[in-house]
Amino acid sequence: MALSLQRLDAVRAVAEAGSYAAAARALAVSQPNISAQVRGLEKEFGVRLFRRESGRLLPTDLCLKICDSAERMAEAWQEAERLLLSRASLREGQIIVGLGNAMPGMALIAAFHRAYPGVSLKVETGSHQKITRAVLNHECDIGVLPDVPADPRFRSAHLAEARVVAIAPLGHRLARHGEVTAQMLCDEPLIFRAAGSSTQRAVDRMFARAGLSPRPFLTLDARDGLYEAVANGLGIGFLWQGSTGRTDGVTQLRISEMQGQAIHETVFSLREANGQIVEAFFNLIAHEAAPTAV
Repeated sequence: MALSLQRLDAVRAVAEAGSYAAAARALAVSQPNISAQVRGLEKEFGVRLFRRESGRLLPTDLCLKICDSAERMAEAWQEAERLLLSRASLREGQIIVGLGNAMPGMALIAAFHRAYPGVSLKVETGSHQKITRAVLNHECDIGVLPDVPADPRFRSAHLAEARVVAIAPLGHRLARHGEVTAQMLCDEPLIFRAAGSSTQRAVDRMFARAGLSPRPFLTLDARDGLYEAVANGLGIGFLWQGSTGRTDGVTQLRISEMQGQAIHETVFSLREANGQIVEAFFNLIAHEAAPTAV
């Protein structure tokens, strides 16, 4: 037994018009189509929806009740459609952006808000793994992360170059160098980020290229926790350059093996996410940077 909106529309149209022919004209379909819809329902459910009187088809009490339910369903359908359209409207829609680093993603979000103040903004933060998963699961419309791997499911554009730097406590003996090597870092207590961090993935690749396998003194989940650990003299940590506006308590050190590595902060979404708001977000990148589409 198949009850569909199409069949309910046919029943409502006949109840209002009084004949199959008039209902067919109202719905811009053929008369056999309408009569087949109605008679199919009557046969499948073993009910009578209309009685013929003076040449007109009059709805039975059951039919009137069904028409009331169908009207409420149609209103709910229209409301759902309105909500979906408003969700994607540049006047009153919403966008959810996932950030791995506060900068420069937050600057792009601020620019988007200035351009489209009617769009409600929601920002999710987390690890590279968490934000990537959120985009794949439609929990975020847009992700902004460094070092996004090539993936045919994603549409992406580079926002800015990104580079990992080491951070040492103020006054640390390495601070006078300004630039350090992977080998120099291995001689220090190192503070790593947990699995799922794009920072740690870049650091692991850097040490692997240098043929080194250092063991961390400490492993922390959050960037803020790592920053505080370094500021309190517990060891050397790693951050994406420009990922935080804080400068207190630490010194940033360039890493020789990180120079010349082409890593970018990247804006990405699912290729199928092509509504007005997502398009507007990508279009804005052209005014904030010189992106390379991927």
